[in-house]
Amino acid sequence: MTRTIRIGNGQGFWGDSVDAPMRMVQGGPLDYLTLDYLAEVTMSIMQRQKMKSPDKGYASDFVRFIDRILPDLVKRGVKVIANAGGVNPKACQQAIVNSVRRHGISGMKIAIVHGDNIMDRLDEFRERGEHLANMDTGESLFAKPREILSANVYMPTQPMVDALATGAQIVITGRGTDPGLVLAPIMYEFGWSTPDQLALGTIAGHILECGAQSTGGNFTRWREVPDMDDLGYPIAEVSEEGRVTITKHEATGGMVTVDTVSEQLLYEMGDPKNYITPDCVADFTSIQLSPSGQDRVTVTGVKGQPHTPFLKVSISYLDGYKATGQLTISGPDAYEKAQKCADIVWRRLKRAGFTYEDTLTEYLGVGVCHEGIVPQATSAPEVVLRLAVKDHNRDAVDRFGQEIAPLVTSGPPGVTGFAGGRPKPQEIVAYWPALIRRELIESHVDVVEV
Repeated sequence: MTRTIRIGNGQGFWGDSVDAPMRMVQGGPLDYLTLDYLAEVTMSIMQRQKMKSPDKGYASDFVRFIDRILPDLVKRGVKVIANAGGVNPKACQQAIVNSVRRHGISGMKIAIVHGDNIMDRLDEFRERGEHLANMDTGESLFAKPREILSANVYMPTQPMVDALATGAQIVITGRGTDPGLVLAPIMYEFGWSTPDQLALGTIAGHILECGAQSTGGNFTRWREVPDMDDLGYPIAEVSEEGRVTITKHEATGGMVTVDTVSEQLLYEMGDPKNYITPDCVADFTSIQLSPSGQDRVTVTGVKGQPHTPFLKVSISYLDGYKATGQLTISGPDAYEKAQKCADIVWRRLKRAGFTYEDTLTEYLGVGVCHEGIVPQATSAPEVVLRLAVKDHNRDAVDRFGQEIAPLVTSGPPGVTGFAGGRPKPQEIVAYWPALIRRELIESHVDVVEV
């Protein structure tokens, strides 16, 4: 009889529903639960946390979730794979170990995968002659001094497979690919290794990675989605023979259709014929989707190619400061008054001797979200004026924040909505994508048994 495993994803980003992972474990049969917490900017935030405190730098939500669900995990035998380790997988592992001990549970293994964080190796790579050239501009990372906040490699999935092979019930990683969280248990359970198999598993992971976006969340025809307040999160039923069906727990809201799955497939899509991952190159144009029952969509026909010689590196660095302020302009001629308010602010700042590398003026309520596509609502009864500046001079950015509130009494009538205090300068975290030869990167698996 063909074996089938059920893999559910209960987290699409750090900040997603805190209840979704609980409902995934408790709502029906499940073999693996994956949790995706990381984005490029998240890594830089975590790196800053770790610099301030050596026991920080991971997704604290994950630890709280595990503490809530531990007895159920043991009872149901569900294995958890999460990239919650961020830039400090070891500290995250220790926090989970502490939780397991508090619950009086014994015999549980918690594994971490690390090696993706190359912050401490950047000098080594520079001395080796590696340029870590920006994939968009071609400029070397080392062409000029930069305040680098984080540097992490998108790791292949095999180290997660190795971690599962230790018998770990909880596997914690740093920066891997989002689809890799789902691909790992498939590779471990069934030994999938050909390019077509890896591409199918990658696409299953891509469908699941954003949580409820494949079960009716953020869906174009949102009126058709039932019980959106109770959205079920996606599950991939994967058989050893190579059949993948996307579904969700019964008695949950939302829906799984060819259309909901198709919309998620288009998420973050570049060249659909060459979706490059550390494990393979997937051809999204080969995907065939077919309904196979209520809230069930089967994925077939997927083709893939072998992986490239490189791994992608996600680097973040400090690139100046920004500040954003907004006011609500109400009453007759709201749009015209909002335009006048903006003009006043920029003129007053220039008169005070402040200009900026970049400025932004937006009038929310007249059609700016789809500017050029929808007609401008020039007679809007109220308009939210949003102003922003960007500059490497922090003092100049701070000065901008002092010009918003005065409009309440020294501008046109109908200005309101200023209750949050002066806008403060915030660091701009810029993104630097690069490639590195995969043979330069090593992974490690560490296991603790409680």
